Amino acid sequence: MPGHVDIGPRQVGAGEPCFVVAELGANFNGDVHLCLRMIDAAHAAGADAVKLQKRDPSMLCIPAQQRNQPKDSPWGILSYADYRRRLELDASGYDIIATHCRYRGIPWFASAWDEPSVDFLMKYDPSCLKVPSACLTDLSLLHAMRRTGRPIIASTGMSDEAQIASAVAILGPDRLVLLHCVSTYPAPVETLNLLCIPWLRERFQIPVGYSGHETGISTSLCAVVLGASVLERHFTTDRTLFGTDQAASLEPRGFATLVRDVRKWERARGTGIKTVSDAERAVLHKLRRFP
Repeated sequence: MPGHVDIGPRQVGAGEPCFVVAELGANFNGDVHLCLRMIDAAHAAGADAVKLQKRDPSMLCIPAQQRNQPKDSPWGILSYADYRRRLELDASGYDIIATHCRYRGIPWFASAWDEPSVDFLMKYDPSCLKVPSACLTDLSLLHAMRRTGRPIIASTGMSDEAQIASAVAILGPDRLVLLHCVSTYPAPVETLNLLCIPWLRERFQIPVGYSGHETGISTSLCAVVLGASVLERHFTTDRTLFGTDQAASLEPRGFATLVRDVRKWERARGTGIKTVSDAERAVLHKLRRFP
């Protein structure tokens, strides 16, 4: 049976409440004040944590062939690298976010897309670090994360079994959670392959969760039923805002409904051992002729 991973005050693993993460990503378009409003909305909707994404301004994490590609943006047509720079917050922005999350009582962490971002995030004493799917094969980055000694959540989109196994070998199984993920935005329901959740758990004997990029909430609930210990969904206050992740994001009402249904499943799950409940006994005496 896979063990548990401590993320801040929470234990993540089988039998524990699902750790529900609101992935803000770049949905706030570099506006720290909008980011704070999203944090407040996610907290009110029941998120256990909020997540950001951190890239170094050098943008070395962007493939060379992609950096100069033109990109439509709220600031006009920019190169893709310049567009990504506009979305990034500097240290003063992260200082504001860290203070605000501490005030609200909600943990935050971030995906580190490059080694300088690992060093940057460690200044904030994060409860964990996140490996984005795009970086699961960046072995130098994985080693840098392992050296921090922090719990690590790693998404597995765009990766096969051998690539995942290689990453697990570097990151180590003791403080690692894998997330099944399909890296399309939004992901068509027939591509989700949710049975990978129990397969990953059995294959690697560590806690496994789900990072969902589909529309709606029903399939994310199915992921929890299949054993996802972490559930990550992109979150926004308004899906009409600019950004490629908005279409795969949940607004506050949808996110709150998902959290409600996850908690309802946890109450309904039971032990799997068939017994006559105390509530049934009174009915038994009323209806059954042959006890």
